[in-house]
Amino acid sequence: MSTDVPAETTGAPTGLPTPPTPRIAASHVFVNLPVRDLDAAKRFYEAIGFAVDPTFTDENASGIVFGTSIYAMLLRPEYFGTFTSRPQTDPTQAIEVITALGLASRADVDAVADAALAAGGTESRPTQDLGWMYSRGFCDLDGHHWEVLAMDTETAAQAFAQGTGHAGDGA
Repeated sequence: MSTDVPAETTGAPTGLPTPPTPRIAASHVFVNLPVRDLDAAKRFYEAIGFAVDPTFTDENASGIVFGTSIYAMLLRPEYFGTFTSRPQTDPTQAIEVITALGLASRADVDAVADAALAAGGTESRPTQDLGWMYSRGFCDLDGHHWEVLAMDTETAAQAFAQGTGHAGDGA
């Protein structure tokens, strides 16, 4: 059995050592986020360079396309609540997840982060330049924490192999 699973199947960055083969490989990633104002949230994500997918959009939800098989599902809070019996948190007060998007270049990282700030987002932490990875963080209109990053995968693999690849310093 080969362990050469294409990056588009595993979601692993290209250029890194081949990850272990999952027993079951996911074909898509859908990050579900409750949003107070669905129309404002759609405008925000379009303003920073991503697209609304009409296939997954109605009066309760909107699919935002980040890549070939990566989506955020923006859901009105009452609709989000139909997927869980657990209480929803206020993302401006507590954090459960940081969603990171790998981009092609430092220029793309700056373009998305600058556009997010111009569209009403807030900076979540200072720019981080580890040499092998350049990243910026922002919160969207609802306080969901996003990171955008560009990585030199060869240098990153070496840094992790040496135990120096972990970046802390987050907000």
